[in-house]
Amino acid sequence: MNEAILVALIGLAGSGIGSVLGVMASAKLTQYRLEQLEKKVQAHNNLIERTYKLEDAQHLLDERIKVANHRIDDLEKAVTAE
Repeated sequence: MNEAILVALIGLAGSGIGSVLGVMASAKLTQYRLEQLEKKVQAHNNLIERTYKLEDAQHLLDERIKVANHRIDDLEKAVTAE
């Protein structure tokens, strides 16, 4: 076999193997970055969910305070009326 053909085939094999390994490394890095972003998004979503729960709890507390204030006002009126 001609030496030039042999060298070309070896170069082709080396280039092919290098390209495949490069693509695999890039895919691993991309997958890792996606996993990290998914973790950050999940943490953000948990924060938003907790915020909604806190807002609901705050709304309930505000309503309880309003009711308590009305009851206090009614009791004060009853005491002053006597």
